[in-house]
Amino acid sequence: MSGEILKREINEQPEVLKRIVEQESHNVQELALTLQGTFTYVMIAARGTSDNAARYAKYLLGAHNQIPVALAAPSLFTLYRKPPSLEGALVMGISQSGRSPDVVSVVEEGKRQGRPTVAITNDPQSPMARNADYVIQLHTGPEKAVAATKTYTASLTALALLSAHLDANQEALAQLQKLPEAMQQTIDKISGLLPRVERYRYMDHCSVIGRGFNYSTAFEISLKITELSQTVAEPYSSADFLHGPIAMLSKGFPMMVIATRGSVIDDMRALIERLVELNSELLIISDEPDLLDEAHLAFPLPTGLPEWLSPMVAVVPGQLFSLALAQARGLDPDHPEGLSKITETW
Repeated sequence: MSGEILKREINEQPEVLKRIVEQESHNVQELALTLQGTFTYVMIAARGTSDNAARYAKYLLGAHNQIPVALAAPSLFTLYRKPPSLEGALVMGISQSGRSPDVVSVVEEGKRQGRPTVAITNDPQSPMARNADYVIQLHTGPEKAVAATKTYTASLTALALLSAHLDANQEALAQLQKLPEAMQQTIDKISGLLPRVERYRYMDHCSVIGRGFNYSTAFEISLKITELSQTVAEPYSSADFLHGPIAMLSKGFPMMVIATRGSVIDDMRALIERLVELNSELLIISDEPDLLDEAHLAFPLPTGLPEWLSPMVAVVPGQLFSLALAQARGLDPDHPEGLSKITETW
């Protein structure tokens, strides 16, 4: 059956996360020590799935390290040829292939301006890695499915390692050690629910809502739903959704909500209550039993994982849902129409 490659790579994620924590931690520790005092903010260049990892970095480095994060506009470096001043920046590129010319150009310009540069990539021999001062390797092995899964969660884990080592946070490093087990528990729980995805075979629109650390998760799940199942999936923060898009809701409109324990849970609970009042079709990803009870399709997450690590596991139900929805529609999840594994943009 089509989708076997993608399913295998989703299932590889616990081992991938274990590998990156074990094999890359010392490198990232040395990198963090070297970078101390050399920058005041981080400028990240990325596209697609990697751009969603950069969204996670905004919350992670801001909340845990008090470091501002800016997302680069690569067109300024390529099409307009008017790169901004990068004074004070640590310039970072995130790309599984490390080959997209616009992302590479930002790293090159950072180096030209004398700024420290870091590449997070699955290919240490790629143009981006060769142009960077430092490389954090993802250690995922080949990712053959067109849709990125294990390279996304590996990128989040690489960023989490960097954040923990920048502050020499031993508690955070210990929490990272528990991540592979939580990932495996999530895969095991969600896999048994996939026959119920058939219910959404004829869905043509939906929205995915997250906030805080899981704002990135909303974007990544939306991307997976769109590219794998040809469904229009719009991502929003819960705050932005209330500022206008909520007006589009009609009875039965599908809403996927990521609501994990932490600082934003009360906000997400209030939104779910509002969506129940509006008779939305609710798909809920959560570690809160009372919220899961409100769902037409509930995706339970393991309890005990801190909020800052929840995006690594909260994305898994979205990955598996997108795979199952594509299969229900007779599509090939391993090779979505119109896409290729490596996309080069300028």
